[in-house]
Amino acid sequence: MENRVDVWLEKLTLKEKARLCAGADLWSTIAVERLGIPSLFMADGPNGIRKEQNDVLLGGAAPATCFPTASALGSSWNTGLLHEIGRALGKECNRLGVDLLLGPGINMKRSPLCGRNFEYYSEDPFLSGELGAAFVTGVQSQKVGATLKHYACNNTEFERMTINSEVDERTLREIYLAAFERIVKKANPWAIMSAYNKVNGTYVSENNYLLNDILRNEWGFQGIVMSDWLAVNDRVNSVEAGLNLEMPGPADSSCEQIIEAVHAGRLDVSTLDNVVRNLLSVIESVSEPRKMDDEWNFDDHHLLAQQAAEECIVLLKNDRQILPLDPKQIASIAVVGKFALSPLYQGEGSAKVNPTRLDVPLEELRNIVGSGSDLQFAQGYLEEDEPNEELLIAAVSLAKEAEVALLFVGIPQGEACDRTHIDLPANQINLIKAVAAVQSNCVVIINAGSAVGMDAWIEAVPVVVDAWMPGQAGGGAVAKILFGLTNPSGKLSETFPVKLSDNPSYLNFPGENGKTLYGEGLFIGYRYYDKKEIEPLFPFGHGLSYTSFEYTNLTCDRKQLKDSDPLTVTIDITNTGDCPGMEIVQLYIHDQACRWVRPEKELKSFAKVALDTGVTKTVSFVLNPRDFCYYDSALKMWTTDTGYFTIMVGSSSRDIRLSVDMYMEITCKPMVPMNENHPIKDWLNTKTGRDAIQYIGEHHVKDQKLKNDILNHNMNAFYLQMPIYKFIKLLSSGDKEANFLMDKFF
Repeated sequence: MENRVDVWLEKLTLKEKARLCAGADLWSTIAVERLGIPSLFMADGPNGIRKEQNDVLLGGAAPATCFPTASALGSSWNTGLLHEIGRALGKECNRLGVDLLLGPGINMKRSPLCGRNFEYYSEDPFLSGELGAAFVTGVQSQKVGATLKHYACNNTEFERMTINSEVDERTLREIYLAAFERIVKKANPWAIMSAYNKVNGTYVSENNYLLNDILRNEWGFQGIVMSDWLAVNDRVNSVEAGLNLEMPGPADSSCEQIIEAVHAGRLDVSTLDNVVRNLLSVIESVSEPRKMDDEWNFDDHHLLAQQAAEECIVLLKNDRQILPLDPKQIASIAVVGKFALSPLYQGEGSAKVNPTRLDVPLEELRNIVGSGSDLQFAQGYLEEDEPNEELLIAAVSLAKEAEVALLFVGIPQGEACDRTHIDLPANQINLIKAVAAVQSNCVVIINAGSAVGMDAWIEAVPVVVDAWMPGQAGGGAVAKILFGLTNPSGKLSETFPVKLSDNPSYLNFPGENGKTLYGEGLFIGYRYYDKKEIEPLFPFGHGLSYTSFEYTNLTCDRKQLKDSDPLTVTIDITNTGDCPGMEIVQLYIHDQACRWVRPEKELKSFAKVALDTGVTKTVSFVLNPRDFCYYDSALKMWTTDTGYFTIMVGSSSRDIRLSVDMYMEITCKPMVPMNENHPIKDWLNTKTGRDAIQYIGEHHVKDQKLKNDILNHNMNAFYLQMPIYKFIKLLSSGDKEANFLMDKFF
């Protein structure tokens, strides 16, 4: 019996097929009423649904829950939380009539300057992949499609519609595609959005290697690939590359180009059919009856947004244990900074949500303090980076008279515009310095979507709290953290450098002359800081708590394993402090014997563990063979080498508590195809090469020392680096004999 998609495809005319390949308008696909093919409606939504109420790109969106932005959620390290947020967004999509949610964004944080970093989880592909997979499964549990974006290497807003990302194959696979691969294989997303940019010279929207060879043929992706808005450059080429949907519509000229290409024989109709079939399959899934969940309301989702914000907040510094504050012990509190009254809770652009309500930090602080403390507010600065002496003097005066000062500062961020530096505005830096000079109990609360430079003032303040862009409920979350009603449990999902020039992409970001060179290769984020032995301001995975945790009894279920075996790692975590808390346990591996360069450590698993005071829990991790692999671009496959690995478990990438070594035996690994230009050192790893070199040593070398070195495979670098043909030619009696010997052995 034919399924509905096959029936639709058979009855569609060529024109209808071509029209289906582009949107009907800004947010919908084409409906074919005569066949009962419905339209699919989509809306932006990495951290909340932006459903425009009119046919406009950025206008008046319907109210929806504004959850913390992705950069904040990345610091929660909580896959269960991401799943629940996904489910909540799926429910809101159903109520608002949205079929396809345009999120999550999982591009890597290559540079802290990228304007859309607030939409992305992390600098690490494993962490981003795990969080993104949980989010996708949550959304799609409500029969709403999720859309991964932006595939791939979209790591700058600079000239984003034309820039060419130049990246080597191994870096592409291990860093910039790895999170996409993990989510495709674990969560089966309904859609992927292709990026604006080129990758190695070809626009992603028409990049057959990325869209067909890797995405569909290697990873088995079955959903649709849609373009980012206005990202299609050659419609026929994009159909051939497997792009299913051009957005936005209408795109009449694209439709005509497809029809003309079919008639002219430049586009095979079977290729077009395959593209349309994927799209129809998703439309069919969306058109299936859904069981609407009415057992929720926006107040419920506001509470979830607050829980999320609490788990995202990172306590970066807490000298003298000033936090948590006790309102019963503090007579006066100075709250300073415009963002305490006008919160900086989300970024600008396509991810901007119209919140159902908004918690204001100043009001939430007053609710907790009540009549117990005298709490006063001073604006402190203008949002624009302009000095205002009157506001500065008033804020300093207020802070001086109080027992503690809470400074709310931040950096707005938005789509289509990269940052030019990572520092706070000068007027905010001056305010921090001035307040810290008169108030030793100074707490700085930062709102930003990415790493912030603090070198100019960090030594002057005892406490720093990174609240990120925490969404509509962030004000209440910050207040609860400051007064100890919630124990902070967030940890950084990106490295904070001391200065911008420490960042690995510094010399190549954002790009020039139409291209951005990924010259740092594999070494982004903590991978770079570890390899270069550079001390960051705050390392990847860092975050303090109001309690303490002890790590004991690290064990592996085996000390030796073959490359097909899983490895189970266990460790005991104990809350040794005075209050309940959550610890994020991080597992990294180090390859001791790889013949290729690898990072000093790579995150391979993590767990967020809730512990009451004095309680111990055993945490288990299961590592699969792929977790030990690197991408061999010569073999075009994931592989590893026989040798020792170190399993490291800790509280951050720079706070490794315990480690253990284990031995990996590779049972079957294909050799790289070699030729006459490969060096002796490589040929010595093959029987053919060893036989040839032995023969040369025995029959053509008169110098006894060199003969012994050759026969004992103890040659110096001069010979080991030499291509085998030149080695044979050097030691034989000329070209004729050299060619004879090459033919004999090779």
